[in-house]
Amino acid sequence: MSQTNDPDTLWQPSPAQVEGCRLTAYRRWLDKEHGLRFAGYDELWRWSVTDLEGFWSSIAAYFEVRFHAPAKRVIGGTSMPGTEWFPGATLNYAEHALAHGGAEPALVCRSEAEPRRELSRDELRREVAAARAGLLRLGVGRGDRVVAYLPNGTEAVIAFLATASLGAVWSSCPPEFGVESVLDRFRQIEPKVLIGVDRYDYNGRVFDRSDDLNRIVASLPTLEAAVLASGTGAAASLSWSELTAEAGELAFEPVPFDHPLWILYSSGTTGLPKAIVQGHGGILVEHLKQLALHTDLGPGDRFFWYTTTGWMMWNYLVSGLLLGTTVVLYDGSPGWPDLYALYRLADEEAVTCFGVSAPFLMACRAAGLEPGRQFDFDALRAIGSTGAPLPAEGFDWVYEQVKSDVWLGSLSGGTDVCTGFVGPNPLQPVRRGRIQCRSLGAKVEAFDESGRGVTGQVGELVITEPLPSMPLFLWNDPSGERYRESYFDHWPGVWRHGDWIEFDQDGSSVIYGRSDSTLNRGGVRMGTSEFYRAAAELPEVEDCVIVDTGSLNREGKLWLFVVLAEGTALDAALADRIRRHLRTRLSPRHGPDEIRAIPEVPTTLSGKKLEVPIKRILAGEPVETAVNVGTLQNPESIAALVATL
Repeated sequence: MSQTNDPDTLWQPSPAQVEGCRLTAYRRWLDKEHGLRFAGYDELWRWSVTDLEGFWSSIAAYFEVRFHAPAKRVIGGTSMPGTEWFPGATLNYAEHALAHGGAEPALVCRSEAEPRRELSRDELRREVAAARAGLLRLGVGRGDRVVAYLPNGTEAVIAFLATASLGAVWSSCPPEFGVESVLDRFRQIEPKVLIGVDRYDYNGRVFDRSDDLNRIVASLPTLEAAVLASGTGAAASLSWSELTAEAGELAFEPVPFDHPLWILYSSGTTGLPKAIVQGHGGILVEHLKQLALHTDLGPGDRFFWYTTTGWMMWNYLVSGLLLGTTVVLYDGSPGWPDLYALYRLADEEAVTCFGVSAPFLMACRAAGLEPGRQFDFDALRAIGSTGAPLPAEGFDWVYEQVKSDVWLGSLSGGTDVCTGFVGPNPLQPVRRGRIQCRSLGAKVEAFDESGRGVTGQVGELVITEPLPSMPLFLWNDPSGERYRESYFDHWPGVWRHGDWIEFDQDGSSVIYGRSDSTLNRGGVRMGTSEFYRAAAELPEVEDCVIVDTGSLNREGKLWLFVVLAEGTALDAALADRIRRHLRTRLSPRHGPDEIRAIPEVPTTLSGKKLEVPIKRILAGEPVETAVNVGTLQNPESIAALVATL
């Protein structure tokens, strides 16, 4: 690492690191092949967002994307939504993920309870071929949906790649999700096959999910088969060993560039979770660009990110296979048997790029952890952070207590695009509390209230030019109305993401959190509407409002304000029953920390609950500035709520 006198600069690449990184190799290639020379990263970024055809065609060429049929052109118009990328081209994502053969490890899987498992690249190819053959026997073909109720293990990766190889569509939820949360997602997409488990291990405990799995299977009328990946206590059509019993051909169905690859889900803040459909080609070129050029991954690297199969970071992690990287999976709690668990894994598995959430890093800081004293981290060269903004104190802790010469790359994007709009850059210094750069190909801006781009002040994060990994469409939204309402209604033709962001002149940025009310607990994102549907099942609860007080520095508390049925009192027993119900129905991480009884939920004139204003009040903002009482349907309700605090 080069030396600097700037106290806010915590790391900067050495000349050797700059010379050897993949972004520098790409710049040399642009010069050699196209005569394109750029004075620095900012100039390269500006070219990437103004010459979309030139940039994205260079990504396809540089990474040798395997087109079965060539594209007629790179982009068919730039209007959003509706941009058509590489029209006429056919390809397959799984073909690229499995292009690297040999004895080198493709997957390393660790968990709390199961033995360590390693699959070489050749073994992974054989396992995917066998799973593909099994899915073919079940009648799975192009466009069919295969869903998974699986932990983060080898079976999930194998099943996903087998599904993609057929041109079928993948979607997954972790087994910690409650039955209704799973059904809210899977019912929408009418799956043909489900692959699940009847138990999982977390925090040193075994959780039986056999009854839940049976209920899920029984509640999905379009299912033609259910595969039990592990366990014996649930009804299923066949076992994983039966699915993969016969060797098969590793073939890849050529599909259009914009053919659906997988379905991810929004957090369900405003009704059922949005079923977000992303395509083979868009995800392929975006992840090649982001993981190679911005994260500097390639053969020889070991890539880890702590995630479940219900978070977009699982999909992002699996895409490490595209670059010949060894992907390290972990199934279990990050805090068991202690908070050193993930650091121990990183050291033992020689992880080179170690990804976690910002709240996890802050929890380690609060607990006084000193991983750098416990482990050598000889192989570790990069740490990734996402899921929430990482404050300056989190940066300081990483460099003081983990590793002083590590490259800390903070990443921010979203499920909607399965990538980062802003993130790490191997050519630039790391400044405390700041995200290094705008990602190549992503025309990210901060808009003020009038829709003007601003620098040096907080604004709405927007994207003003199309990105290949933007959703193809939302499932069951044939007119595209919900898609337009979700991203493009505020400023027509401009993607409004829902984050507050501030850019500096050098292109670095700070994210100030969501501008909506999504709840993020321990890396599991869930919308308030899912809470309300679950709470409505309790006869004692007539209405409620849920608020997460998470801030930049800590996860915060989850506050539940309940309107109780007549004659019901909020005592310890009822509070415990409410918590147990929500943890079972939603996830173990979503039990309220505080529960208060109120006479009425504050709502606007249009009936919208005051989640964000209440959050501001809980953060200490005066009621008179947090709430415009004149816009309330029940003005007296806010005072009654404040009186319970």
